[in-house]
Amino acid sequence: MKPAFRPAELIRATAIARRYYIGGESKIRIAEDFAISRFKVARILDDARAAGIVRIEIAEPTEVDTDLSHQLRTAYGLHQAIAVVNPGEGGAMHRGLGRIAAEYLTEILEEDDTLGLACSRTLNAMTLALDELPRCTVVQLTGVLPGGVEENSVELVRRVASLARGPAYPIYAPLVVSDPGTADALRAQPQVAGAMQRYGELDKAVVAIGSWSPTLSLVRDALSPAEGAALEREGVQAEVCARTVDVHGTPTAPELTSRIIAITLEQLRDVPEVVAVAGGAGKAQAIHSVLKTGVVSSLVTDTTTARTLIEAAGGPGGSVG
Repeated sequence: MKPAFRPAELIRATAIARRYYIGGESKIRIAEDFAISRFKVARILDDARAAGIVRIEIAEPTEVDTDLSHQLRTAYGLHQAIAVVNPGEGGAMHRGLGRIAAEYLTEILEEDDTLGLACSRTLNAMTLALDELPRCTVVQLTGVLPGGVEENSVELVRRVASLARGPAYPIYAPLVVSDPGTADALRAQPQVAGAMQRYGELDKAVVAIGSWSPTLSLVRDALSPAEGAALEREGVQAEVCARTVDVHGTPTAPELTSRIIAITLEQLRDVPEVVAVAGGAGKAQAIHSVLKTGVVSSLVTDTTTARTLIEAAGGPGGSVG
């Protein structure tokens, strides 16, 4: 039964509620002014809510589904998950996820951090959406893939380091080379080695996730169609920083791994905060597989993918239905 206020009580309850909820005054101060106890103030506030005089409304943000984000975080045991509402497809998806990822990076990055940065179309959009960062060091996590300059990993590192007013450690070497000997020689070059030595100092890292099947990976695009198809037959399902895994999150393709210039899964696992930014039609299985590796601590994705991932996390096996 709702409490009934007589006219004078109604006026007093409304005044007290306004001062407490809108004016931000303490119960003690209000009690003094009305010559009543603070316990009486508390009871009047409770009665005002019960009577409908005070209605508290929590406005959900329009760009992030907070409930779905919480479910996704819980399903995979993540530090943070952000489910972006309807960012679109293609370029709109890249920009939508990239903008929210930029806001999250600005939120978590601290002065004098060392930040590792991978490369993808979505991460390129993220760097373009950044407008301020605390001073920090920026380290390139992967070698250079062929493609447009805007998506070049060196360019992304330079852009973020300029914004953060800190030193940059780019890698002037290709991501994938023809043989393990060439990869070893490149890793030994002073400039490349100097960047890769910083991997042990990383405080945060931002990475992308590529899908091997369907083909939504800049890494697979860099290989010959025959090699990409052969690796798919060997069980490659996804890649993060060009490190390939199968449907269960188990590392695969050791021969390709030996030809990669990039941070390793073991090194990524040692980074305190690894944020993966990935989403869109066809990416759910790849994201699920990479999350099973345990290297990702936070995820920015879209709501459609988030729902598929939550369902997959509760099901048997490693496949997304």
